[in-house]
Amino acid sequence: MSDVAAAAGVARATVYRYFPNREALLEAVGRLALEDAGERLRAARLDEVDVSVGLERAVRALVGVGDSFVVLARDRARADTPGIDDRIGTPVRHLLARGQELGEIRGDVPAAWLTEALFGLVVNVMGAAPALGAEDTIAAVSSVFLDGARVKGRPG
Repeated sequence: MSDVAAAAGVARATVYRYFPNREALLEAVGRLALEDAGERLRAARLDEVDVSVGLERAVRALVGVGDSFVVLARDRARADTPGIDDRIGTPVRHLLARGQELGEIRGDVPAAWLTEALFGLVVNVMGAAPALGAEDTIAAVSSVFLDGARVKGRPG
């Protein structure tokens, strides 16, 4: 809470006036991130573009939410957080399922599993050092997710 107060340029007591504890602050950050991520994914029109373009747009939307997305993604395990699956899980899962139907995404694992793997990759890359710029992060996550970590053209 002290770090939040310092970053906001206010006294710690001011932060506590609005958020009685760390959990309340994280819940508020998560709600804002959910609204932001949901709006960004909706605006990305994932169902109107090629799957690879849609995946890059989805990653861009999530990375664009920033560190708040990390808070939100870690909060997904809580059953009492309404709207997470509808706003962020479903659009990405539908994109990946469409890719599976078209033969562009591997079909030997469920789209739900791939969705969680993508979210985990985004969260971990955003928190990794050294930090990359937004576009480099988007390109790296999209490439690793779609192509894996193996160098192209090298035997397995």
